[in-house]
Amino acid sequence: MEHRHVDQLRSVADVESNLPKGMLTRRERLERWAELLEREPARELTSLGEIEFQPVAARGSLRADRSPLAVAFADPVLRTQGLTSDRLGDAMTFFNLSEHQAHRLLCSCMNGQSIRASMAARHVRSIAKGRTHTLLAAGALGAILLTPTVYMMF
Repeated sequence: MEHRHVDQLRSVADVESNLPKGMLTRRERLERWAELLEREPARELTSLGEIEFQPVAARGSLRADRSPLAVAFADPVLRTQGLTSDRLGDAMTFFNLSEHQAHRLLCSCMNGQSIRASMAARHVRSIAKGRTHTLLAAGALGAILLTPTVYMMF
Protein backbone atom coordinates (compact mmCIF):
# COMPACT_ATOMS: atom_id res chain seq x y z
CA MET A 1 0.00 0.00 0.00
CA GLU A 2 1.34 3.40 -0.99
CA HIS A 3 0.60 6.46 1.12
CA ARG A 4 0.11 9.79 -0.65
CA HIS A 5 -0.95 13.24 0.43
CA VAL A 6 -4.46 14.31 -0.61
CA ASP A 7 -2.98 17.00 -2.90
CA GLN A 8 -1.05 14.31 -4.80
CA LEU A 9 -4.14 12.15 -5.17
CA ARG A 10 -6.14 15.01 -6.71
CA SER A 11 -3.99 14.81 -9.83
CA VAL A 12 -4.87 11.15 -10.45
CA ALA A 13 -8.38 10.77 -9.01
CA ASP A 14 -11.52 12.62 -7.99
CA VAL A 15 -11.05 13.15 -4.28
CA GLU A 16 -13.61 14.56 -1.90
CA SER A 17 -12.13 16.33 1.06
CA ASN A 18 -13.50 15.93 4.55
CA LEU A 19 -11.91 19.25 5.56
CA PRO A 20 -14.34 21.65 7.17
CA LYS A 21 -15.76 24.11 4.68
CA GLY A 22 -13.46 27.06 4.25
CA MET A 23 -10.27 25.22 5.23
CA LEU A 24 -7.50 25.54 2.66
CA THR A 25 -5.53 22.51 1.51
CA ARG A 26 -1.76 22.49 1.82
CA ARG A 27 -1.40 23.41 -1.82
CA GLU A 28 -3.87 26.29 -1.47
CA ARG A 29 -1.99 27.60 1.57
CA LEU A 30 1.29 27.47 -0.35
CA GLU A 31 -0.26 29.10 -3.42
CA ARG A 32 -1.64 31.91 -1.23
CA TRP A 33 1.81 32.44 0.27
CA ALA A 34 3.31 32.63 -3.23
CA GLU A 35 0.66 35.17 -4.26
CA LEU A 36 1.48 37.30 -1.21
CA LEU A 37 5.17 37.24 -2.12
CA GLU A 38 4.39 38.16 -5.73
CA ARG A 39 2.56 41.34 -4.69
CA GLU A 40 5.97 43.02 -4.25
CA PRO A 41 8.26 40.92 -6.47
CA ALA A 42 11.34 43.16 -6.15
CA ARG A 43 11.12 43.32 -2.36
CA GLU A 44 14.27 42.07 -0.63
CA LEU A 45 13.38 39.65 2.17
CA THR A 46 15.66 38.49 4.96
CA SER A 47 16.89 34.89 4.95
CA LEU A 48 17.17 32.87 8.14
CA GLY A 49 20.77 32.60 9.33
CA GLU A 50 22.40 29.24 8.57
CA ILE A 51 19.60 26.99 9.74
CA GLU A 52 21.69 23.83 9.60
CA PHE A 53 24.24 25.19 12.11
CA GLN A 54 21.60 26.02 14.72
CA PRO A 55 21.00 23.47 17.50
CA VAL A 56 18.13 21.20 16.48
CA ALA A 57 16.13 22.24 19.55
CA ALA A 58 16.45 25.93 18.60
CA ARG A 59 15.62 25.68 14.88
CA GLY A 60 11.87 25.81 15.37
CA SER A 61 12.08 29.21 17.02
CA LEU A 62 14.18 30.82 14.25
CA ARG A 63 12.67 33.94 12.73
CA ALA A 64 13.71 37.18 11.08
CA ASP A 65 12.02 40.50 10.51
CA ARG A 66 10.98 40.96 6.86
CA SER A 67 11.46 37.27 6.05
CA PRO A 68 9.26 35.25 3.67
CA LEU A 69 7.70 33.80 6.83
CA ALA A 70 6.85 37.30 8.07
CA VAL A 71 5.04 37.94 4.77
CA ALA A 72 2.94 34.81 5.32
CA PHE A 73 2.20 35.62 8.95
CA ALA A 74 1.11 39.17 8.08
CA ASP A 75 -1.76 37.69 6.06
CA PRO A 76 -5.02 37.47 8.04
CA VAL A 77 -6.27 34.58 5.90
CA LEU A 78 -3.28 32.38 6.69
CA ARG A 79 -3.48 33.31 10.37
CA THR A 80 -7.18 32.39 10.37
CA GLN A 81 -6.26 29.09 8.75
CA GLY A 82 -3.90 28.33 11.64
CA LEU A 83 -0.50 29.94 11.03
CA THR A 84 0.45 30.87 14.59
CA SER A 85 3.71 32.82 14.08
CA ASP A 86 6.51 33.68 11.69
CA ARG A 87 8.83 31.17 13.35
CA LEU A 88 10.35 28.36 11.32
CA GLY A 89 8.79 25.52 13.29
CA ASP A 90 5.27 26.93 13.13
CA ALA A 91 5.60 27.59 9.39
CA MET A 92 7.01 24.11 8.72
CA THR A 93 4.04 22.59 10.52
CA PHE A 94 1.43 24.85 8.90
CA PHE A 95 2.76 24.51 5.34
CA ASN A 96 3.86 20.91 5.90
CA LEU A 97 7.42 21.69 4.80
CA SER A 98 10.20 19.15 5.03
CA GLU A 99 13.52 20.23 6.52
CA HIS A 100 15.00 20.19 3.01
CA GLN A 101 12.20 22.39 1.61
CA ALA A 102 12.44 24.87 4.47
CA HIS A 103 16.23 24.98 4.19
CA ARG A 104 16.18 25.58 0.42
CA LEU A 105 13.54 28.29 0.69
CA LEU A 106 14.66 30.16 3.79
CA CYS A 107 18.32 29.58 4.67
CA SER A 108 21.02 32.19 4.15
CA CYS A 109 23.48 29.56 2.92
CA MET A 110 21.17 28.90 -0.06
CA ASN A 111 19.98 32.46 -0.74
CA GLY A 112 22.50 34.83 0.79
CA GLN A 113 21.44 37.31 3.45
CA SER A 114 18.36 38.23 1.43
CA ILE A 115 16.12 36.78 -1.24
CA ARG A 116 13.87 38.62 -3.67
CA ALA A 117 10.20 38.02 -3.04
CA SER A 118 9.77 36.84 -6.64
CA MET A 119 12.41 34.12 -6.15
CA ALA A 120 10.88 33.04 -2.85
CA ALA A 121 7.50 32.84 -4.60
CA ARG A 122 8.99 30.57 -7.29
CA HIS A 123 10.40 28.27 -4.61
CA VAL A 124 7.05 28.18 -2.79
CA ARG A 125 5.16 27.41 -6.03
CA SER A 126 7.64 24.64 -6.82
CA ILE A 127 6.93 23.09 -3.43
CA ALA A 128 3.17 23.49 -3.96
CA LYS A 129 3.40 21.64 -7.27
CA GLY A 130 5.43 18.84 -5.73
CA ARG A 131 8.60 19.79 -7.58
CA THR A 132 10.87 20.30 -4.60
CA HIS A 133 13.98 19.20 -6.44
CA THR A 134 13.26 21.04 -9.71
CA LEU A 135 15.46 24.03 -8.94
CA LEU A 136 18.34 21.91 -7.67
CA ALA A 137 18.09 19.58 -10.67
CA ALA A 138 18.04 22.52 -13.08
CA GLY A 139 21.15 23.95 -11.47
CA ALA A 140 22.95 20.61 -11.59
CA LEU A 141 21.96 20.08 -15.23
CA GLY A 142 23.18 23.57 -16.11
CA ALA A 143 26.52 22.87 -14.44
CA ILE A 144 26.89 19.58 -16.33
CA LEU A 145 26.02 21.19 -19.65
CA LEU A 146 28.36 24.13 -19.13
CA THR A 147 31.34 22.09 -17.89
CA PRO A 148 32.61 21.03 -21.35
CA THR A 149 32.30 24.61 -22.55
CA VAL A 150 34.36 25.89 -19.63
CA TYR A 151 37.12 23.36 -20.28
CA MET A 152 37.16 24.17 -23.99
CA MET A 153 37.70 27.85 -23.19
CA PHE A 154 41.08 27.15 -21.53
